[in-house]
Amino acid sequence: MGEANGTRVVKRQVNASNLGVKTKFTAYVLWLFGGIFGAHHFYLGRDDHGFLWWCSLGGYFGAGWLRDLFKIPGYVSDANNEPEYIEWFKNQVRTNNKPPFSTCRFIGGVVISYLWGELVYMAIPEDEVYGINFKPLMILIPAAVALGVWVVGNVGREEGSIWVPLVAAYVCYPTLTYLGDDSTWMSAMVLTSALSFDTWSKRWRLKPKKKRGLVRRLTILGLAALLYSSLWGSYFVFNARFTDSEGEEIKISEAVKHFLTSPIWLDLKASLHETWRHAQHHGFWATWSQLVDLTDPRGEINAYKVLGLSQTASQSEVTAKWRSLSRENHPDKVKGSEDERRVAQEKFMEIQQAYEILSSAKNRRQSRNRKPA
Repeated sequence: MGEANGTRVVKRQVNASNLGVKTKFTAYVLWLFGGIFGAHHFYLGRDDHGFLWWCSLGGYFGAGWLRDLFKIPGYVSDANNEPEYIEWFKNQVRTNNKPPFSTCRFIGGVVISYLWGELVYMAIPEDEVYGINFKPLMILIPAAVALGVWVVGNVGREEGSIWVPLVAAYVCYPTLTYLGDDSTWMSAMVLTSALSFDTWSKRWRLKPKKKRGLVRRLTILGLAALLYSSLWGSYFVFNARFTDSEGEEIKISEAVKHFLTSPIWLDLKASLHETWRHAQHHGFWATWSQLVDLTDPRGEINAYKVLGLSQTASQSEVTAKWRSLSRENHPDKVKGSEDERRVAQEKFMEIQQAYEILSSAKNRRQSRNRKPA
């Protein structure tokens, strides 16, 4: 009896441990259908890696996503703490005192830190908002640069302190006065921060990251996504511009404001409101049928327009108008140039097509209304 109970306990423990096992199949499916947003990394518990993919669209517009095609087996082994992977990692630690230089990781750190630093720079309002000058917030740009380097440097089995790249970034901060060019200044700050982290800060992560609960993971990722999205929102609201047909720059926020008061938007808004009211009173399917009819799928509305008739015109009126227009617009009556004859031919054919559409519509209605004998 005791042995049976012990066997059940062991089975429960094995089943419980298997619940947390990650599979290559699931990782590859998520990579294929959501990898550009880091879905496979979130599945494997690599939240920092997943967030980097989410905010850079797959690691610089899909470059990192394609690389993951070959890296996923290693990521899965790491997530499962497989003995072969642990032994390989131990051998790396014994062979190298610190993680060797990785071109991909270094470039990734440069790209992310430049992206985050530039985003903070773009998000700071250029003009005063309610009398407040936000330019002093530029002091946060080096922190964003260092944070980008640090997050990339702490992905996987490597880690490092944020203080070294942070100090390096702030040392470069005053050079804006001398360099003058924003892009050069940002590039110098990014490269200095990345090189300092790689040289003096990075080391092996000898202890695995502490596992977080789902609620805590979602909270941290949600706050990070909210902050990142807010920076983009600030940029579009206060600073983003586009160039019009006359070569003048217009703020997107002002263009949106003017669009919301434009006739085209007011007409569209009124039409949508009327459609909603119609749906409330007559039901969805009746409204949907009316919308389909308004798209003129059979071309009848346009046919009446070509013949110059209202949609209530009788078939005899349609026939009379067709004959009249056919005589007036017959190509043989045109004695002008080749272009004039071609235009007349097109007009004549348009009239014939309109008549055929309306005649076919009449025949269909007669067939539907004809009662069986």
